[in-house]
This record gives sequence, structure tokens and C-alpha cells, in this order.
Amino acid sequence: MKNRLKLLRVERGWTQEQLGQALGVSRQAVIALETERHDPSLDLAYRIAAAFDRPVEEIFENPHA
Repeated sequence: MKNRLKLLRVERGWTQEQLGQALGVSRQAVIALETERHDPSLDLAYRIAAAFDRPVEEIFENPHA
């Protein structure tokens, strides 16, 4: 799923490790999300949105729209 995760993370000055800790996932999970090899669960998508204080729709592209 296309996303702006890496861009937002870099804007905040966070490492992949720091984002992973904030989300409760591994650095490898963050890498998989950033490179679009893995789609987040609904729960994780909401945690990501909360971490960046943005709506889910601003972070993830809806493939069905």
C-alpha cells in the first residue's frame, strides 16, 4: 500500500528504531511498511496516524479510490 511513512518519519527526525518503539513494532516492521512490502493492520494504521497526529488517509493511499 502506497504511503508517506518514510517522508513523515524523516520530517520528524525519527529513526526507524524510534518509530518502531513508538508504535510497538520492530525496526524491520517499519522498513517493511516504508518499502511497501507489508500492509499495516487496521490497528497499526491507526497507531501510525496517532503517532503523526494525522488522519489515516493522509498517510496511506486508498487503493480502491
